Amino acid sequence: MTRAIMLQGTGSDVGKTVLVAGLCRLARHRGLSVRPFKPQNMSNNAAVSDDGGEIGRAQWLQALACGVPSSVHMNPVLLKPQSETGSQIVVQGKVVGHAKGREYQRLKPQLMDAVMQSWEEVRAGADIVIVEGAGSPAEINLRDGDIANMGFATRARVPVVLVGDIDRGGVIASIVGTHAILCKDDRQMIAGYLINKFRGDVSLFDDGLAAIAGFTDWRSFGVVPWLKAAARLPAEDSVVLERLAKGEGRALKVAVPVLDRIANFDDLDPLKAEPQVEVVMIRSGEPLPADAGLVVIPGSKSTIGDLARFRENGWDRDLHMHLRRGGHVIGICGGYQMLGRIVRDPDGIEGGIRETEGLGLLDIETVMERQKTVRNVCAQSLIFDVPLDGYEIHLGRTDGPDCSRAPVLINGAPDGAASADGRVFGTYLHGLFGSDAFRAKLLNSLGVSGGTVSYRAEVERALDEVAEELSACLDVDALFNLSAG
Repeated sequence: MTRAIMLQGTGSDVGKTVLVAGLCRLARHRGLSVRPFKPQNMSNNAAVSDDGGEIGRAQWLQALACGVPSSVHMNPVLLKPQSETGSQIVVQGKVVGHAKGREYQRLKPQLMDAVMQSWEEVRAGADIVIVEGAGSPAEINLRDGDIANMGFATRARVPVVLVGDIDRGGVIASIVGTHAILCKDDRQMIAGYLINKFRGDVSLFDDGLAAIAGFTDWRSFGVVPWLKAAARLPAEDSVVLERLAKGEGRALKVAVPVLDRIANFDDLDPLKAEPQVEVVMIRSGEPLPADAGLVVIPGSKSTIGDLARFRENGWDRDLHMHLRRGGHVIGICGGYQMLGRIVRDPDGIEGGIRETEGLGLLDIETVMERQKTVRNVCAQSLIFDVPLDGYEIHLGRTDGPDCSRAPVLINGAPDGAASADGRVFGTYLHGLFGSDAFRAKLLNSLGVSGGTVSYRAEVERALDEVAEELSACLDVDALFNLSAG
């Protein structure tokens, strides 16, 4: 029988994604056939799996940690927020519709069949599956019909390890409180807990461990220190954008406006890894910095809505000033669509607004279409004549005179558009900056040395380092044998 464990958190953003990735890499190091699984994910940071559908970027990273091709079955239900109350629903890699929060609660029981079908696909042939929950089982108001946490764990009979984040404070109360409010059947699924993101002398928390044991009788599987290597891994949750440091004073400042429905912001991670580059995430209400050499407009799950917010923040004026100062602008996917003259949505796919004026920096226009493009691609930079690879996830078709200066070939066909002076360009290609050769030439064109770091190799090294640290601080044998037999 395939072994399995499930990491659930006392709350969101407690570090489950990195812990699962690290445990997957650690199991691989031990010679085990290991797979990741997340029944339900909510994220606009999506990836195209190796079998051609959309999954959460985290599950793509976890598959990389396992050394196996990624699959839509590793994340059978993906919710992509498009508004404050509604999300696009992706099941086993394909869009099946849209729903608001209350509507989705009614849909969840119907989705459990797809979750369990994918679960059987993932566990077939694996020695162990490491499952990631979503949010927290303590959200007992969402327990009926749950597919993300205890609903799945009890159905699949997978033991749960609760993860508490000590860095945010109140970790004892969060673990004990979770114990107190879970129903008996759910509480019995929890085999123990671990503490994440500890700084300093671990022995100082001995009394804390004793207190938790006294209230819950749950065993501790260990205390995980602050994992510095985790900063070199792609981040999935947009919560991380709140914490990005600014003012590092490096040679090139890259400004990124944080759109309300920002998507696939891990496109920026290779730039962040460059020693001479400072990537600054600009929040709502903040101006684009005057000393930025490059502005990158990232992907968006709601191009028309984010265009309106772009203008409300005055970023359109800042962007024109940036160009007058000699700056450069790159738009990716939704950001590319925003750079044009107009965005049309005749079918109301994004909402009630059927047409809106773009930023006017490229002579192109976009028409939203119901058919979604989702594919991994091979590509070529026509600007620097270097190979690229990446993926496309987008709605819409873009045409116009500036497309005659396409910056990229995707599967042999021109993609994107560029201004006559070359200082503004956009493309539908996600993963553009992940090409070391492209990144080096781009940065050199902006007067900065770069591209000396192999980004993909750095991710692999970071996964190895996380695995090594987990091996040192956790009772891994006990974890991996929780469901043996």
